[in-house]
Amino acid sequence: MELYKNKVAIITGAGSGIGRATCLLLAEKGARITVVDISKEGGEETVSLIQELGAEAIFVQADVGSRDEVKQYVDETVKAFGTIDMFFNNAGIEGSVTKLAEYPDDLFEKVVDINLKGVFYGMKYVIQVMLENGGGSIVNTASNAGIVGTPGVSPYAATKHAVVGLTKTATGEYAGQGIRVNAIAPGPTATKMMERFTQGSEEAKVAVESGIPAGRYGTPEEVAHLVVYLLGDQSAIINGAVYPIDGGLTAL
Repeated sequence: MELYKNKVAIITGAGSGIGRATCLLLAEKGARITVVDISKEGGEETVSLIQELGAEAIFVQADVGSRDEVKQYVDETVKAFGTIDMFFNNAGIEGSVTKLAEYPDDLFEKVVDINLKGVFYGMKYVIQVMLENGGGSIVNTASNAGIVGTPGVSPYAATKHAVVGLTKTATGEYAGQGIRVNAIAPGPTATKMMERFTQGSEEAKVAVESGIPAGRYGTPEEVAHLVVYLLGDQSAIINGAVYPIDGGLTAL
């Protein structure tokens, strides 16, 4: 599709799951992509899959909780491709399932570093480039836990609520300069994160699915289609929105 051909995208958390699925969908549409992930193996595998589709890609290994490493993936993208048109600010971790009063302090700080600071730093440095180049589109990954309370994962829920706040605030600050910032709020999705949540238990998976009106997990590909739509010019009037994609879970 010409809307995406030769456009430059950065995708974090691109070594697997929703990030990888979004990379592949954008690659099919001719975008040039910077794959960012803390996993060298996962990131390089995504680059290979992109190249098999005939698209250009580079891999930058980064811990998104590090301001310097975030700035590096932005700088490497500009060096390789000249600009940034689209940014899927997707990397995140779930932490542990533990009540607030017992939550380990070090793990709380790690969740905040990746899920909140990582999103903030990514927006900060990407927006600087987009302002220089006349605009662009950003999609942040929040969660259904960023819309409703989610007992047992207080730091995760808090950081995902914060992603929604950053999304809406940035819209007010930069919409007039051609930058759109939206967020997605996935529910349970068939990724490694959900496998960790349920500890690989089929019984736990069935229990989670029983609470979803659709009766099943979403797929990374289903989420990727929403992300790609929001990144592209066909959604030009959409700004500051938060889209649940959770089988109706947060509608109840």
